[in-house]
Amino acid sequence: MGGEVPFPTGDLMKGKRGVVMGVANKNSIAWGIAQQLNAQGAELCLSYIPAMESRVRGLAETIGVDFLVEADVMSDDDMDKAFAAIKDKWGKIDFLVHAIAFTDKEALKGSFVKNTTRQNFKDTMDVSAFSFVDAARRSAELMPDGGTMITLTYLGSERIVPNYNVMGVAKAALEASMRYIARDLGPKGIRVNAISAGPMKTLAMAGITGGRQLMTTGKDWSLLKEDTTMEGVAGAALYLLSDIGKSCAGEVLHVDAGFHVVAVPDMPHE
Repeated sequence: MGGEVPFPTGDLMKGKRGVVMGVANKNSIAWGIAQQLNAQGAELCLSYIPAMESRVRGLAETIGVDFLVEADVMSDDDMDKAFAAIKDKWGKIDFLVHAIAFTDKEALKGSFVKNTTRQNFKDTMDVSAFSFVDAARRSAELMPDGGTMITLTYLGSERIVPNYNVMGVAKAALEASMRYIARDLGPKGIRVNAISAGPMKTLAMAGITGGRQLMTTGKDWSLLKEDTTMEGVAGAALYLLSDIGKSCAGEVLHVDAGFHVVAVPDMPHE
């Protein structure tokens, strides 16, 4: 498990400690970021939900990480316990990676208007947007000397993507939240940013009707004519979370082979 991608090694994160939230399996963007941070010397704490515990522990073992905390972001008690455990063990942290999103699979198909229920809307916003607000507040309390935070978003927050529906609305809320968090925490020396990754073979993409077609379109329309790579996204995270990302705050960094700038793809010449 894990280790398939050859992440660059070094010491950009040596002496830094932080929390990675959202590892689900070996294809998770959160896991790619965790591997890259580990390869650059960071000490990590991985959060998990009970259903994912054995899988996350198995992955963590492959990179020598043994600090894990249970954290259901919909439970204040769970979050209290998780961050209390982090404080007890480390006292303070340097970074936070938030890679958490969830909605009912039935909402990710067809009509946004017809398939979005009141309860699903609330739950989607809670898990996919408010959880970053909550985690940022708790993490900031453990960053007396400043730090960095990132969250993960997607182009469906800015433009209509077929079947992305309520998740696009939640990602738009997440990005707006990121900017306000960056405003609030900036004076404390905490940089807050987001990465908008292109379509990748993740559990999240598998849950979207037509996800495979989204990946094909992303490659064909992109400026680089290539898929978004885990190395690219993890490298962008390393930039934002390390000291070389100084002066970058409140930014949505697109890592999608240039797909986001294309309005109409190149047409065949007559």
